[in-house]
Amino acid sequence: MTDDARVRFMIVDDHQSIRKLCMTVGASVGFVCVEAESAEAALAQMENDSPDIILADLMMPNMSGLEFLPRVKQLLPRTEIAIMTGHGSIETAVQAMKLGAYDYITKPFRIEELKLLLQRMAEKVNLVAENQFLRERVSTEMDLSGIVGSSHKIQDVLRMVARLKDTRTPVLVTGESGTGKELVARAIHYRGLLSKRPFVAVDCGSLVPTLIESELFGYEKGAFTGAIRSKDGLFQTAHGGTIFLDEIGELSQELQAKLLRVLQEKEVRPVGSNQKIKVDVRVIAATNRDLEAAQKEGKFRKDLYFRLNVVTLHLPPLRERRSDVPPLVHYFLDRFAPDKTITISPAAMKCMLQYDWPGNVRELENCIERAVALGSHETIDIPDLPPALRQQQEGPVAVEFPQERPAGSNTDLEELERDTIQRVFEQVQGDKARARKMLGISRATLYRKLKRYNIGLDKSASAAS
Repeated sequence: MTDDARVRFMIVDDHQSIRKLCMTVGASVGFVCVEAESAEAALAQMENDSPDIILADLMMPNMSGLEFLPRVKQLLPRTEIAIMTGHGSIETAVQAMKLGAYDYITKPFRIEELKLLLQRMAEKVNLVAENQFLRERVSTEMDLSGIVGSSHKIQDVLRMVARLKDTRTPVLVTGESGTGKELVARAIHYRGLLSKRPFVAVDCGSLVPTLIESELFGYEKGAFTGAIRSKDGLFQTAHGGTIFLDEIGELSQELQAKLLRVLQEKEVRPVGSNQKIKVDVRVIAATNRDLEAAQKEGKFRKDLYFRLNVVTLHLPPLRERRSDVPPLVHYFLDRFAPDKTITISPAAMKCMLQYDWPGNVRELENCIERAVALGSHETIDIPDLPPALRQQQEGPVAVEFPQERPAGSNTDLEELERDTIQRVFEQVQGDKARARKMLGISRATLYRKLKRYNIGLDKSASAAS
């Protein structure tokens, strides 16, 4: 399991021995552990790192645990906090629980007692995140176009979106071209507290090198030839919201240094100006490169890499989540032919399931749009598919489905589709509207599939008929 998927645990205590013990216990149950020697230090860390659970001492110098608790709840409402206290302060610990603490533990405590407390807190955090994730899959203010599927890998991505949406933590989205990195960035922004604030997307790879600085940071009138008036940069435009830096690995070393200063100092200096302007933005960066390797090779600044790489969210390529191909196909059919009933022949679907999709979801989207435009408008068959897909039919193709059944026959294909629909239908407890949105298909298609595979039908009604 990656660090991003593990529970993040923070221990706040002014005694190093206590911190060391709690860090050891937290690590033993699989948590990512961080420590702070004071409440003030913990709050400073939370600006860049959001713990899921916190264990804080009640009696600390300067700011007590009782004062620390409401500050955390205001900053991170969904973080669970437990209080450590001596026997003489139990009444105060109970008061802390009334203010929102999860529980308290008295010193000295047994290791097993602490481990059980931390595990219970983690279970609550995961349960709340899971429930929120399921609710928001169907009640979002933004159509998350293309983030469709019920495979475990894409569900993990959506759970991470649910956990990150209300934080200001920098996020690095990685994945091959066409996997939907900007869609994920928009989902994090529009599902969270900043949804009413600006979202500014910047394609670092398409900006003219000589103009990147002025585009990002703005410029003053007369700063260069053609600057007939002052202009705000994209960071100023995104003030209070989110800036999405796509293909961050394409920036030159010089621009990387200037970007690092902006992220550290939270201010920009427009080209041709001596004045610095404060900016408050959440940064989400994306790349299809291996930035870790690039920084080791000296091609990407190490300090900028670690500044951006607080949380990494990796998008799997489509070939690693083949069970999502059928729902994606139906999703794009509904988008490109909303008023028509177009079916996919089993042979065409089998062909799409066997294809590796080097262009990922974007390539699949283009494939369906082409088939709708050039096909018969009734059934999409192999001749309607692009040449790259048709060519693979000329010879045998070895297909591996990770943890899934290979599409070796029409029966296997139908079983794969049936299993996918069944799993989603059970997950939403029979709610057809939610199932339709999670699968990315129209209501008519869902009802047709449910009837065909006998999913969700009332058994007594079926017997009577």
